Amino acid sequence: MAQVRSPEDRWAWVEVDLGAVKRNVRSLKKCLGRGVKLMCAVKADAYGHGAVACTKAMFQAGADQFAVATVAEGVELREAGITWPILMLNECPIDSIDTLVAYDIMPSLYTFDFGLAYGERAAAAGKVGKYHLAIDSGMNRIGVLPVDVVDFRHGLDFHRGLECAGTFTHFATADEVDGWDFQLQANRFVEAVTAIHNAGMETGLVHCDNTPGMILHPRAQFDMCRAGIGLYGLHPADSTRGIIHLEPAMSVRGRVTRVVRPPVGAGVSYGMQYRVPKQGVQIATVPIGYADGLARVLSNNMDVIINGVRARQAGRICMDQFMVAVEPDGPRGYRPNRPVEVGDVVTVLGRDGDEEITADEMAKLRNTINYEVTCNFGMRLEKVYV
Repeated sequence: MAQVRSPEDRWAWVEVDLGAVKRNVRSLKKCLGRGVKLMCAVKADAYGHGAVACTKAMFQAGADQFAVATVAEGVELREAGITWPILMLNECPIDSIDTLVAYDIMPSLYTFDFGLAYGERAAAAGKVGKYHLAIDSGMNRIGVLPVDVVDFRHGLDFHRGLECAGTFTHFATADEVDGWDFQLQANRFVEAVTAIHNAGMETGLVHCDNTPGMILHPRAQFDMCRAGIGLYGLHPADSTRGIIHLEPAMSVRGRVTRVVRPPVGAGVSYGMQYRVPKQGVQIATVPIGYADGLARVLSNNMDVIINGVRARQAGRICMDQFMVAVEPDGPRGYRPNRPVEVGDVVTVLGRDGDEEITADEMAKLRNTINYEVTCNFGMRLEKVYV
């Protein structure tokens, strides 16, 4: 492995390749039609990759706007000096509206009480509160029902403190190439947007395609697309693989803190669910645990890479540490290049030499999705940008 940078205070970190993030943005932009803008979702700390650093990298690569999930996420970007448009993908408590106004964060809007309160607070501050109207086209999560959208807008448009800067919906099955539910949602959204136009009202930027949508359903790109998981080099579904090249931006690494050769039969970790099967097995400790996003359900069921070779994780994963069994003649053909030493780099997620452990591999073992894998690793581990 090439020389790696690691934190001084803990031998465990998330490594984020900002060059890969930029290349992913450019690849996704090639999917867009002429004049279509790109909104990048950097919620959940950019899916665990670090929101501030990723937002700046994405803007440099051509992103137009950004999306967050909470008020605090938007404030973090503003306080980091980011001035580009930020949309919060839902409504927040009414008590937080003054913060939205002060930091120029656009909320999604879909209830009268919130909309009127937002307009009042914006006008009191001498501003116009921009918002994006959320339409529930069938996912049944947030939004105004299409049948109610014109009356909803009539109930708000009188207010001098409000401006509709966008109209959007979210697809539940955009990863299906010929899905009936997708077509039904798309038709409902188009009907709602058409009704708004026919009523003589502005829609602002119209957007609905997410990462799989912008790749598989270009006819639904409208004025803007909202990219999410693809920005970080991960595919949202098997249906997009082979259509677009994406580079995973996250690696998770640690350094070995202790190495021992226990006797045959010795147990490892809580419950001693792993016992040393033969002489010469090294048990190496790595300071990453389930509090860092390494799910406990992976115990005795995952690989790591040490010195370019896979090795089996051994024993229950602890809150802050896990152990690895390095056998001189390992299972499934694993053959260590040399004995493991304190300080050796262990790759939990990412590439080392010819071996790679992907978020999809880990997600399959956990019975979840790659989104959750990267978000979990972003909780506590320090981020190192390369």
